[in-house]
Amino acid sequence: MEGALGGLVENTMIRVLRYPGLKAEKFLGSLLSRMERYPLKLEKKVANIGREVKAKGDLALCEFTFKFDEVSLKPEEFRVSEEEIERSYQQIEPELLSAIKLAVTKVRSFHSKTLPKSWFDSSEDGCLLGQLIRAVDSAGLYIPGGKGGETPLISTVIMTAVPAKLAGVKKVIMCSPPRSDKSLHPALLVAGKEAGVDEIYRIGGPWSIFAMAYGTETIPKVDVICGPGNIYVTLAKKLVAFQVGIDLLAGPSEVLIVADNKADPDFVVWDLLAQAEHDPLSMSVLITTSEKLVKEVKVKIKEALSKKFRSEIVLQALRNRGAIFKVNTLEEAIELANRIAPEHLELIVENPESYLPLIKNAGAIFLGAYTPEAVGDYMAGPNHVLPTMGLARFTGGLSVEQFLKKINFMKYSPQALKRESQSIITLALNENLPSHAEAVRIRLKNIT
Repeated sequence: MEGALGGLVENTMIRVLRYPGLKAEKFLGSLLSRMERYPLKLEKKVANIGREVKAKGDLALCEFTFKFDEVSLKPEEFRVSEEEIERSYQQIEPELLSAIKLAVTKVRSFHSKTLPKSWFDSSEDGCLLGQLIRAVDSAGLYIPGGKGGETPLISTVIMTAVPAKLAGVKKVIMCSPPRSDKSLHPALLVAGKEAGVDEIYRIGGPWSIFAMAYGTETIPKVDVICGPGNIYVTLAKKLVAFQVGIDLLAGPSEVLIVADNKADPDFVVWDLLAQAEHDPLSMSVLITTSEKLVKEVKVKIKEALSKKFRSEIVLQALRNRGAIFKVNTLEEAIELANRIAPEHLELIVENPESYLPLIKNAGAIFLGAYTPEAVGDYMAGPNHVLPTMGLARFTGGLSVEQFLKKINFMKYSPQALKRESQSIITLALNENLPSHAEAVRIRLKNIT
């Protein structure tokens, strides 16, 4: 296998495209329509799992966990005990615990600044308008276990749980697939405890999404479900989207780097590969004004791949959705970035802040050479649950608002109703809704 991989690396050349240009537009066509399309039969399979969970509850969860995760669980084993959580602190390195605590602090600090507040406004004639901000009662977090449960997404626990608790959600539960010995990785348990998760369940897969949406004898029904997952988990979230709130229907990870002629090629290459290593369909794109950087990146990608860091996945990703666009100006680069609307947008240019006014579409922006996307994944504070597949054109990342409801209220005095009554009646009659108009007229009889 190593020999075959070496040959692939040797022959790998990331596509280079001149923009604007016909070849660039052809490849852009595939990027701009990169919304995941799943076979209908796959969605039907996931829907069947949902029907089983709804009908059979805990029994279905046991069956699917045994069938797909090859773990035999009883309902009384679903929930992780407090004793197991406490033991997990002794099972991780002190350095990891410190990193988790720091990440929780940074994420909490950032999201606390985004909390909206209730407000009201009154007028002299007795008209009162306003908005109440209320947290949902419960939220469910889905945390993938990683390969065999040994590469846990610790940061995702923090990114989903912290804003939920900050919003004021009373009950936050977490589901994650069990390892072969029925346990969850101790780092997941520690992260959950530190981030404020109230209950942790060793249940994964799409059946856990349906469990949180419908409720079972053991798994409580929640109001909002957040967290990433594979195609099956994503389809399950899609299918319950009218039953509960969901964060995003996310696809493979993406990075788009805009770089000038002073960008360090090593920085650029490793940031491209950092996204490519996630998934064979991850998007890694560089847009640059520098011919020199194009040549350097092509050479250094080969050098980097020789280190064999998840090289098979990286190679597939570069071939599927990897590209270098050569443009004439940085303004042209930003224009192209806005068209692609990436999940992560890095500006490795001089004075990156000066380009912020030009950016319209991005999940998150990373400014300058020393702000790799990895700092956003783990530590900076902004959320790393972000829109992919071009959805940054109309939505942003996970925030406290995902766990909040905005409830408008209004109160009219007799005088305020009288003042605006004719306009209300006119609109109602023009919409052929006479009872709406009569509901106003009947009140006018009591107003002197």
